[in-house]
Amino acid sequence: MKNSSIRNIEIYLLGLVLVSILPLYGCKSGNGTEEPTDNFDVRISLPSSIDIIRGDEYVFIGQEGVGLKTSDSFILESGGISYICPIIAVTSTNFTVRISNECETGNYNVYLKRNVQKKSIGRIYINIVDFLFTPDEGTTIYGIVKSEEGGVKDVVVSDGVEVTTTDEKGIYQLKSAKKRNYVFISVPSNYEVPSSGVLPLFSQTLKGNANTAERVDFTLKKVTGQDIYKVFMLGDMHLADRTNDINQFKDFTTDLNNYRNAHPSEKMYAITLGDMTWDLYWYSNKYFELPNYLNTINGLIKNLQIFHTIGNHDYDYKTTNDFSAESKYMSFIGPTYYSFNIGKVHYVVLDDIDCNNYDGTDSRNYSKNLFAEQLTWLTKDLSYISKSTPLVIVMHAQVFYPLESGDFKIDHDVTSTNQLLNIVKDYKVHFVTGHTHEIFNVTPEASIVGGKEFFEHNSGAICASWWWSNYLTQGVHISPDGTPGGYAIWDVSGTNIQYLYKGTGWTQDYQFRSYDLNNVSFSLTDVPLMPSNISSTVKNKYMQYVNAYPANNNNEVLINIWNWNPRWTLTVTDESGKDLTPIKVWAYDPLHIAALSVKRFNSATLTATPSFITEKASHFFKMKVDNANTDLVITVKDEFGHTWTENMQRPKAFSTDVYKSK
Repeated sequence: MKNSSIRNIEIYLLGLVLVSILPLYGCKSGNGTEEPTDNFDVRISLPSSIDIIRGDEYVFIGQEGVGLKTSDSFILESGGISYICPIIAVTSTNFTVRISNECETGNYNVYLKRNVQKKSIGRIYINIVDFLFTPDEGTTIYGIVKSEEGGVKDVVVSDGVEVTTTDEKGIYQLKSAKKRNYVFISVPSNYEVPSSGVLPLFSQTLKGNANTAERVDFTLKKVTGQDIYKVFMLGDMHLADRTNDINQFKDFTTDLNNYRNAHPSEKMYAITLGDMTWDLYWYSNKYFELPNYLNTINGLIKNLQIFHTIGNHDYDYKTTNDFSAESKYMSFIGPTYYSFNIGKVHYVVLDDIDCNNYDGTDSRNYSKNLFAEQLTWLTKDLSYISKSTPLVIVMHAQVFYPLESGDFKIDHDVTSTNQLLNIVKDYKVHFVTGHTHEIFNVTPEASIVGGKEFFEHNSGAICASWWWSNYLTQGVHISPDGTPGGYAIWDVSGTNIQYLYKGTGWTQDYQFRSYDLNNVSFSLTDVPLMPSNISSTVKNKYMQYVNAYPANNNNEVLINIWNWNPRWTLTVTDESGKDLTPIKVWAYDPLHIAALSVKRFNSATLTATPSFITEKASHFFKMKVDNANTDLVITVKDEFGHTWTENMQRPKAFSTDVYKSK
């Protein structure tokens, strides 16, 4: 009995010892980290960040009479895990800590523990590095760009103002004022960066102030097969958790994933064209801010790096200047302008939305402008790029815009746009833009580009008519110009680039739509609920569709070729073999009128012109046919030899059911 009692006492004492020492060991805690219990006297301050080799010692600076003991514990906590780092030495002005070799790069809360007392010291960023080096005097950002083979030479690195390259060891140094609070690399050809979900990690947020030299390293992975790849150009998404947009967005991601699965051996990337979100609904819905967008797209798309472009709806309108308005985007997505290389093509993403006139309200008075600092950065970036390298320059708002005269106008701030065009004048440039929710293409044949090798691809929108047409008329997901909601697919082989547009829910062969105008008409009887006392302004807006398509039997056919450019051809032959002559016209798309505009105007509560209604567009062709029963063969061919044909049986019925996606 006596031995049993002694044994029980020993077990009890052992339990007390374990209770007292277990909190000092790294472990996950279901209740979070231990709260400080006392405020014993120590006189130290932490740097915002340190660079250290794994498991090495670091000397921290303190005030005179630091107040620490080597018996104290230096504790780093992150994610509910505590790392005990022994204090090796203490002097009157500093103390030395051996950082746990289990620590990874990241932010940590720092505590000191003396017996059962625990004191919060602050927060620190620990950067685990392979080796240490001392930067040159005046350097404020430095680091190494490395791959599995070691340091990578000649990688372009920038803070958005200054631009430099890595040396033979992969080391870079920048004398940066840290104005934009990040540093990024221009991913070199035949390399990729790691990803966080869909986001490629080519940039990092800075931790220290402008006077602090801090180290930021980047990791690259060498890849093969980058001479041949696909890029998906993803136009306006406008996710806002309204009009069933999240489920409609899933239709797009399913379509994209199905396409990717059908081409499993091909290397693929993607670039958004801005307006992933909808700023107004960041606050009213309290749902679709940028983190929600990332959660949504990361849940639906896997193993695809998506480079992002900022759009006017990705700015915070409750601000009063451009930098504040874009700060959330920079925090959650990354730089608003940057560059990267894939294979033999240099890609540049620019920010062409200027929010300096924002007043903190939802007026959102932005302009389409390329500010000088960004253009200066671009000049520096391109100094490392051969003139023989094709440039793909992506920005949200369109550079040019078509005129009914057949030409184009500059649709930006003219001064900064001309500066941009002058910077890139010696390159072959493909501008890729969104914003308009329609498609138009500018080629070097257009007089606006002055004979330069400039193209603009104003791509279609994933959300089409801001998700409205399919919400009102299920199965008809189209933009105000009649373009189906979807995305562009670019095939790149070396320096050769081909491109086509794919409608969501459609095969790649769906490139145009024909209408037998004998069966297309609109009238006021289509909108019986529209108030009779509605203003003439609103009524006349609807009457433009009535006037464009009155009931008639003129035997005319209308064709909408949404991705048309002057290098395409259209031939139309009737059933007798007679060639018809299509005339290029500006027109309203009849399907969009029926699926969206009629339904928006047909409302008893209508007081103003509805949003997102049908707009005239430049990519239509009209022709006269001999009679109502004459069948046609319509053939469309692009500049790459792709051919699409419709055997149009006439009379061809017109209704939204006829044109629904399969």
